[in-house]
Amino acid sequence: MPQDMPPVGGYEPVQYKRNLPVRGFRPSVYLLATGLLMTYGFYKAGKGIREHNELAREKMWSRIHLIPVLQAEEDRDQVRRYLADKAREKELLGSETKVYNSDRFVRPTYAVTPDKETK
Repeated sequence: MPQDMPPVGGYEPVQYKRNLPVRGFRPSVYLLATGLLMTYGFYKAGKGIREHNELAREKMWSRIHLIPVLQAEEDRDQVRRYLADKAREKELLGSETKVYNSDRFVRPTYAVTPDKETK
């Protein structure tokens, strides 16, 4: 009985690898996309922080420029209170009396006290 021999030209190569289609992009593409996305995010965050700092600086300077106006308003209120106290004192006592021994102006201090004391 004749022995089986391989066909002329040999057998086809044996496929031992899996032939699966590649899904998605190469890892370098994902890495590049992540880097670009993070760069854009850091850029926008930096711009937001700069804008926040600029708004805080503007707020600070607006308050600094308002201080003289508020101080003048407080001074006018104190002069009005001072003159009202003098007029009330003259009306009650009939003459103008001096609290201090000098003619030097002493800035009045007002202490705000609550109506009801809570414990």
